[in-house]
Amino acid sequence: MGTLIDRVHREMTEEDIASVAGAYHAWRGDKDVKGKYEDVPGFCAAVKLDDVRKHGYVLTPGRYVGAEAAEEDDEPFEEKMKRLAATLRKQQTEAKKLDAVIAANLKELGF
Repeated sequence: MGTLIDRVHREMTEEDIASVAGAYHAWRGDKDVKGKYEDVPGFCAAVKLDDVRKHGYVLTPGRYVGAEAAEEDDEPFEEKMKRLAATLRKQQTEAKKLDAVIAANLKELGF
């Protein structure tokens, strides 16, 4: 959600803001909201004060909302590593070619 601007700041789109506001209003039970509030892993959770107390009143969201459900990866590890290693080798070869082109261009410019 949003775009990380730097290590501690995230810029949210209008859609992101609407999503957060919608979850809040659903949690509050506002009459204008369609649907009922539900916890969404990685996004929102309604927790009891006892849970917050157990965590020493630390309000870091990750303690309560958890993580999004991970995508299932059906590709066997060995096959995936071979494929990724082959891709990396191709990219490293391409990087060497590009480094040579950049060096030649800089030399031509007198640097």
